[in-house]
Formats: sequence, C-alpha cells, structure tokens
Amino acid sequence: MPLSLVLDSVLGEPPNTVHPVVWIGRAISMLERAAPAEPVPALVYGALVTGLTVGGAAALGAVVSRVVARLPFPLDLLLESWTLKTTLSSRALIEAGKLLESRLYAGDLAGARQAATALVSRDVSGLTPVQLASAAIESMAENTADSIIAPLVYYALGGLPGALAYRAANTLDAMIGYHGQYEYLGKAGARLDDLLNLLPARLSSALLLLGGALSGGDLATGVEMTLRDHGQPASPNAGWPMSTMAGLLGTRLEKIGHYRLGGELPVPDLPAIDHAAEIVKRTTLLTVAVALGLGWLRRALTR
Repeated sequence: MPLSLVLDSVLGEPPNTVHPVVWIGRAISMLERAAPAEPVPALVYGALVTGLTVGGAAALGAVVSRVVARLPFPLDLLLESWTLKTTLSSRALIEAGKLLESRLYAGDLAGARQAATALVSRDVSGLTPVQLASAAIESMAENTADSIIAPLVYYALGGLPGALAYRAANTLDAMIGYHGQYEYLGKAGARLDDLLNLLPARLSSALLLLGGALSGGDLATGVEMTLRDHGQPASPNAGWPMSTMAGLLGTRLEKIGHYRLGGELPVPDLPAIDHAAEIVKRTTLLTVAVALGLGWLRRALTR
C-alpha cells in the first residue's frame, strides 16, 4: 500500500492501454449500447451488467494475484503495488483541484470551468468563481473517500480482487448511476456502490477530521458540520466527507438546488482549495496506517 501511493505520486495515471479502470469503463460503455429501453428489461439488464463488470474486475484481480504469487521479489511487489495504484487517484485528484485553482487565480473563468469537468459531473457552464471553488473542494472531499480510502480499505480486506471489484462498482455508478436516462439501467450499480461505500464514507469523515486537525483545520466545526449536515445530499454517503471538509475549512460548500453544507459559513476563497489539498494528503497517509492495521487483522484472523 505505501509503495502504490509512491508510484501514484511519481508516475501519475498510466496510459489508457494498460489501465484496468479504463478497461472497466470501456466494458461498461460496450454493454450499455445493448441496453433495452423498457424499464423492467433495463433494470434486469443493468443487474447483469453490474454482476459481469464487478465479477470480471474481481476475477482480473485474482488472476493478477496468482501471477504475483509466482514472481520473484521484487517483481511480485512491484506488480501488486502497480495494480493497486491503478485503483487510486490521489495525485490526479490534487492536480485537478490545483489546476482549477490556478485558472481562477489567472482570471480565466472559461479555463476554470473546463478544469472543473475533470472533478464534477454537473453542468459547469454557468458556475461562478465561488461555485467553481466550492465544486473543487466538494470533489476533493468526496473523492478522498471514493478514490483513496475505499480502494485501500477493500484491498486490505480482500486483496486485489476486493480493490478492483470496488473500483468497478464505483465506475458503474459514475457512468450510469444517475436518474433520468439511466434510472433503471444504473439502479443496481448505484445501489451496490451505495452499499460498498457505507463504511468508507463514514471512515473518511473520521480520517479527514484527524488529517484536518494535523493541517490546521477547525476540528470543532468539522465535527459539528459532519453531525449536522451529512444527510443533506441525496447520496447516503457523499455528505459525510463533504460536510466534514466544509467544517474543517470553515467554508460553505453548496450545489445550488441540492445541498448547502455549512450554510452559515463564509463562501470558499481560493486558499481554501490549497488547504483542502493539504488535508487530503495528510488523510491519505493516515488511511494507509489504518488499512495496514485492517490487513494485519485480516491475516491474523484467517491463519
């Protein structure tokens, strides 16, 4: 786990041709094209797509684990660490936030909106600088849970099959887990993602509070906003890390018409994006320590 984060920090995202998560996304896109339009058939087909995608990702993890077991040191360590690294997005997440911040500092609103498309799925065409800053911080908080904490936790509990299966479920939710066009097709994937994130989302709040305390965040307000506002978003999980981050930064995070976390707090300024990035970095290190403990416990119990 520590080596996977070092590889992520040094190498960033691998080329699409050798990126397992990109393979998963392409498989979802291919299967989506054959989806029926009627609600009930779409619901059944979506459940099959979910089973095939998540099961296939777990199988891929099992195959890689078997290959790893037959390799000599240090090739075994490097292959397993690199495969785990492909399920994480620590460097990409922080770089995306900083790119948006730099565009706002330069007064390049169009560039900032374009940068925001790497962080959020909402329509960014009409977002103001304050709303873009909020979107960046919200995404950094939520993706700390989805793209750092959850993969490491599921790796600790289930090895590469666990990490890749989680990433497949999360990718399904990101691609087709929406109301409207994907209401029925994406239902199974969205519900599975909700289930798998129940533990990581809540753990993310605890770890963000610790990381925030080490990064000069407002711990008391972080706790208060977490307990008070985590239920505002429609997602049963996304509100936990976002409300925690709002409190730690002492800033309001708002998606117009959906939620307003820390409503009485001032709107975010640009330094808040930097502060959020520092909290994410500290939280990532704390997550490794917790995941190592979970991995040790799993091995101790299965001997």
